[in-house]
Amino acid sequence: MQVEWVYSELAAFYDKRADYSPLALDRLLAAVGISMGSRVADIGAGTAKLALPIAQRGYVVDAVEPNDQMRHFGIRNTGGQTVTWHDGTGESTGLPSATFRLATFGSSFNVVDQSKSLKEVSRILMPRGWMACMWNHRDLDEPLQAAVESLIHAEIPGYQYGDRRKDPTGTIGRSGLFSPTQFIEVRFIASVPKADYLDGYRSHATLQRQAGPKFADIIGRMADVLKYTAVLEVPYFTRIWYARLL
Repeated sequence: MQVEWVYSELAAFYDKRADYSPLALDRLLAAVGISMGSRVADIGAGTAKLALPIAQRGYVVDAVEPNDQMRHFGIRNTGGQTVTWHDGTGESTGLPSATFRLATFGSSFNVVDQSKSLKEVSRILMPRGWMACMWNHRDLDEPLQAAVESLIHAEIPGYQYGDRRKDPTGTIGRSGLFSPTQFIEVRFIASVPKADYLDGYRSHATLQRQAGPKFADIIGRMADVLKYTAVLEVPYFTRIWYARLL
């Protein structure tokens, strides 16, 4: 399938991003109250950063991912798990109607047509099923992260973080399809080797798009900032918004 965001060249780097907070995922699954063995649709599943931990908690996951290379990594990462992979998009998953107890968007709700994707989710969910979207956001106030952000803004005046840092509550509410949105936030520290930290930025499509030909130079300057650090203790927030189908 053709989609606007192309991640083929970023897939290997994307696979090195920090995992979601286990505590945040446990809180979400407890809040929605779905039983073990329930079917979950993970939409925009990427390399299985979300599909894998959901399957490991005892659920049956249908992972939807339009990019062949991302899906390749996802299939590799979920070998032996209860995960089935599909070529589809948020707007057109290709999944059966009224089948899933929960539909998730792990760092993917910002790269779909949100209105169309919410309608698609309402189609595939069972009555009173749940949807959730989540992201890992770096703590921009942490000193080292603040230094990296200052570098980015100096090189790209007017740099915008895009929809991944926007609260989706209004969009979900305006759909008229779901109950009032609820929110979970958990701060955690990820120990990240410097090479993986830099690769995480190499997977950053928003940064790459706005940096243009400066992209490689910006990554190189980040490496200079971090040259005396082998392993970084990076503070993140896993932020989850979730709502029930009316």
